Amino acid sequence: TTKNNDLFRQNMKAENEILTTKEVAEYLHLHPFTVKKFARERKIPAFKIGSDWRFHKKYIEKWIEKKLKGNYR
Repeated sequence: TTKNNDLFRQNMKAENEILTTKEVAEYLHLHPFTVKKFARERKIPAFKIGSDWRFHKKYIEKWIEKKLKGNYR
């Protein structure tokens, strides 16, 4: 149905969403400098486009889940 197709497209869009440093900082309640430092040190999944860091929302969420599992074992 059309409703199911729309929901599928919304889920795919959210899953493939690319975030900026500022957006990740707001999402994680961190300072943007901290997010950039984590990206440089490969402590958070990230990639560069030119000189700007970008973050795949799906991988940020998986990273959070991994961190939570590691902290509560």
